[in-house]
Amino acid sequence: MSDITVKSLNSKAAYEMRQREPKTLLVDVRSHMEFLFIGHPSGAINVPWIDEPDWTINPNFVREIRQLILGGLAHDSSGNNVPILLICRSGKRSHEAGVHLIQNGFSNVFNIVDGFEGDLDEHHHRSSKGGWRFEGLPWEQC
Repeated sequence: MSDITVKSLNSKAAYEMRQREPKTLLVDVRSHMEFLFIGHPSGAINVPWIDEPDWTINPNFVREIRQLILGGLAHDSSGNNVPILLICRSGKRSHEAGVHLIQNGFSNVFNIVDGFEGDLDEHHHRSSKGGWRFEGLPWEQC
């Protein structure tokens, strides 16, 4: 059993990491619909962890991440050591996806703990307490 774990950082630190390390891969693990219509960090690549129509775990998730790395988007000699930043709505799905990557041989995996929209506030609204969008970081929408 490996002692490697998913590392945690907030959205501002993730943005700064991408600025310092151009090989860093930013993967949005939300559904295709969330990615397109709610918005996503600029430059993020969508590889859903769980997606419609059945809302089951993507059985090809690890393979799709490996293809991104080996396809040259974020390549190094090991193929598994480039920094991988995972983001979802609030940091929960991305953590699950990160654990799965670690279990499948990746070692440099980060979960963006405040996600794209952050946690719910007292009025059950998102994007008012934290997250990529709340912090004013670059994002896009369909």
